[in-house]
Amino acid sequence: MKIVVCIKQVPDTKGGVKFNPDGTLDRAAMMTIMNPDDKAGLEAALRLKEKYGAEVTVLTMGLPKAEDVLREAIAMGADKGILVTDRVLGGADTWATSQTLAGAIRNLEYDLIITGRQAIDGDTAQVGPQISEHLNIPVISYAQKIEVEGDSVIVERQYDDRYHVLKAKMPCLITALAELNEPRYMTPGGIFDACKAEITVWGRADLKDVEDSNLGLKGSPTQIAKASDKVRKGAGEKVTLDASESVDYILGKLKEKHIV
Repeated sequence: MKIVVCIKQVPDTKGGVKFNPDGTLDRAAMMTIMNPDDKAGLEAALRLKEKYGAEVTVLTMGLPKAEDVLREAIAMGADKGILVTDRVLGGADTWATSQTLAGAIRNLEYDLIITGRQAIDGDTAQVGPQISEHLNIPVISYAQKIEVEGDSVIVERQYDDRYHVLKAKMPCLITALAELNEPRYMTPGGIFDACKAEITVWGRADLKDVEDSNLGLKGSPTQIAKASDKVRKGAGEKVTLDASESVDYILGKLKEKHIV
């Protein structure tokens, strides 16, 4: 079985978020991590590898420094890493990103594609399902458990306070929840292997069956009108009152806001 896992290097928001003048994220200026949902998807692929002998290829689109997240995945146990990077791909929204990733995946053999449900820098949950549409394969989203039975996958799909059990023939795409599992740590041997591993780098010329009009910022139908860092709250109003006065003051504020 051959599994492709799409992972993304996302900003570590603990270190703050920075923007370019056009409203897009200044990824080169921020600390980064592997997207949590994607890491859970990678862990699911590695468990399938251990159980069925699968080959796991990790794929990412991003700046050259996104190679780091591929090496992290290899240190966890993935077999190969592919970085898709090109200036013409910059500024892509979900549509252009999914077109790019689908164009890269068309070069590969695969039975199963696993993506995270969504990325913490966009929170759209659109890229995985869009890839499946471009590749014309079934998709099962919000996976909280994955099993393989012959040439099919059986997935528990999270749904409100219950779950669906869905079965689909492979090839198939699954989007994983961060709650799917507890991702493993990199091993010392894995880190050594990752340092030596050769990362395959693809550019625009390596994408199959993708029009230029669907790539990068120019190919993105979603345009950012305004972007800003997290709004910081002010100090607020400070008062010093005795107990009885405090009660009257708080009740007055609650009535003022029509809470009581």
